[in-house]
Amino acid sequence: MHEIKRATAEELLAAAKGLAGLLVDTVAAGASVGFLAPLDPEAAANWWAGLAPEVSAGATVLWLALEDGEVLGTVQLRLADKPNSRHRADVAKLMVHPRARGRGLGRELLATAERGALAAGRSTLVLDTETGSPAEGVYRSAGWIEVGVIPDYATDTAGRLKSTTYFYKLLR
Repeated sequence: MHEIKRATAEELLAAAKGLAGLLVDTVAAGASVGFLAPLDPEAAANWWAGLAPEVSAGATVLWLALEDGEVLGTVQLRLADKPNSRHRADVAKLMVHPRARGRGLGRELLATAERGALAAGRSTLVLDTETGSPAEGVYRSAGWIEVGVIPDYATDTAGRLKSTTYFYKLLR
């Protein structure tokens, strides 16, 4: 049985190695989450550790999906900080370990981020994903609305240009 918990900056740092393994394996499986394959585990751990100041400051909220102490998934909520955008947040880095997929964990992490957004007073959420990825179906089935597609926006894990689809969801 797994648990999903909001991580403090200290918990993020303690989980950095496990998060690095999740990120390395997710990228190796082809998920376009901002990194190229092969991803060095030390570089991945450093990237996670670099998020600690944002988490400590409350600018980024991070949840971990854990099972027997192992990181199976994660999601972030990046809170907008401008005076005219404090009702918004970006959902980012939703990842589920390849061996844990197909159990609804991605959908559970997404719902957790949505509840966290409401608790933080955020009612408009935005996210993006590689066009044609399995994640698109998860977002659509969870009520997210496609805004549009930007061609050649980012590269996949092999460095090939791919389109990106943007989604939003209004929480009520």
